[in-house]
Amino acid sequence: MREDGEYQLSLWDDCSCGQASLHRTKRNHFSVLNQGIENKLFSKKKNNHNTIMQVDNQVSPGKVPYFCSVRYGIAVFLLLCNVIIMSQRVCLSLTMIAMVNSTKPHGLSNTSTKELQDNIKNPVYNWSTEIQGIMLSSIFYGVLISQIPAGYLSGIYSLKKMIGFALLLSSLFTLLLPLAAEFGEILVIICRVIKGLFQGITLTTQQVIWIKWAPPLELGRLTALSLSGLLLGPCIVLLITGFICDSLGWPMVFYIFGACGCALSVLWFILFYEDPKDHPFISNREKEYITSALTQQVSSSTLIKVPIKAMLKSTPLWVISLCNFAFFWSNTFLSIYTPIYIDYKLHVDVEENGLLSSLPHLFAWIFAVLAGYMADIFQTRNTFSLVTIRKLFTSLGLLLPSLFSLCLLYLSSSYYATIIFLILANSTGSFAMGGIIINVLDIAPRYYGFLRGITNVIGLTGGLIASTVTGIILSEDAESPWLKIFLLMIANNMISLIFYLIFAKAEVQEWAKERQNTYL
Repeated sequence: MREDGEYQLSLWDDCSCGQASLHRTKRNHFSVLNQGIENKLFSKKKNNHNTIMQVDNQVSPGKVPYFCSVRYGIAVFLLLCNVIIMSQRVCLSLTMIAMVNSTKPHGLSNTSTKELQDNIKNPVYNWSTEIQGIMLSSIFYGVLISQIPAGYLSGIYSLKKMIGFALLLSSLFTLLLPLAAEFGEILVIICRVIKGLFQGITLTTQQVIWIKWAPPLELGRLTALSLSGLLLGPCIVLLITGFICDSLGWPMVFYIFGACGCALSVLWFILFYEDPKDHPFISNREKEYITSALTQQVSSSTLIKVPIKAMLKSTPLWVISLCNFAFFWSNTFLSIYTPIYIDYKLHVDVEENGLLSSLPHLFAWIFAVLAGYMADIFQTRNTFSLVTIRKLFTSLGLLLPSLFSLCLLYLSSSYYATIIFLILANSTGSFAMGGIIINVLDIAPRYYGFLRGITNVIGLTGGLIASTVTGIILSEDAESPWLKIFLLMIANNMISLIFYLIFAKAEVQEWAKERQNTYL
């Protein structure tokens, strides 16, 4: 190793008559990437001719565009897809205030929307709080069912077709929901379950895209940018839904977001390509940078044997799943029931409710993008080890919402205190984007699609239970329902975080490593 920040490598092949040498220069501020390449080269001295040629073709990250690039364009496209998906999912939380004659326990009148109702453009239904809770949570049944099959099939079939058709069908069932409401609550629940089925396919398969498109040192920011649409979507829908309900009627909310989803799915089929090598508009420099950075990644298009027994014995995988359960529990509860909590606590009209409910999601989106960027910076500069980075952001994502929820319960005596603590409790969970959300890719990149489906199932189970239990508590406890709901969420977060801090890992597990053939 040279003192000026450059190095020279030489490989001698003892099995051949000749000698192979590699001369390569790199700058010191990319020492993390260099060290990984150097270790990989020296660990395979006997059979490394192909790896040498791959390293020779690598492009310096400093010469490759970032934001004006195809890979970041894909991240923004996925962000828009997630915005539409969450808009179609969450809009019912706010339209419910205009759709029913009560969102409060034991049939108390909803005076904040009573004056707005016009039975022609705003039909009103007599649904109990129990039925409302089932409607809000029913979409998770569909998402839950589709996770594992979608994760497994994403490694076999075309991601372009799976995501495109799933988004299109989810949008069509969104368009049908006002009609389903006219025929009764059962049809609404069925429509939501089917819509959740297709949304689950979209949410799981989109993350497999980064196996071929995300260089390792950009994984955090690309993943966080694309998934942040799940947080920006509720912000947008809650911001404008109140105005749409008041001026055009609540059915138009579903028509607008359904139509936007259909249009976006058409653009997806036209613009998206699964592999950088096939994209017609990507620059050669960016293509070489991505492919050379991912030379050691396992192709997701190959059918591989899944080591189920080893996975079941993996403690790091179990603690990731446990934290996903807690994260989805708190995130689902805070996302779905924020409008209802504001209506219960502050007694505002539907327009102001939508505006206030959108603020936590706006800050959550900002924190998610920030978390992904900070995680990559810490990894690039070698500030912390990778496992420390994952534990740090997971801790922030589970601990801070619990802390601010306690403040919301005991320190929110005024209007502004309630809003501030509600925003912080809802938004700070986004720091988990730099932790548990991408930790599976650290420990098992070879099985990422399948394991992402597994962890999503466990996480969505938490979201499903949270939504259902919250509806039950609100209907049965008239004195202090929100106290019990928040304390249950806090206990769940703390228990999961303790196990994660003890058992979490960030290196590829033995059962997830590719087996190499040995020749005599």
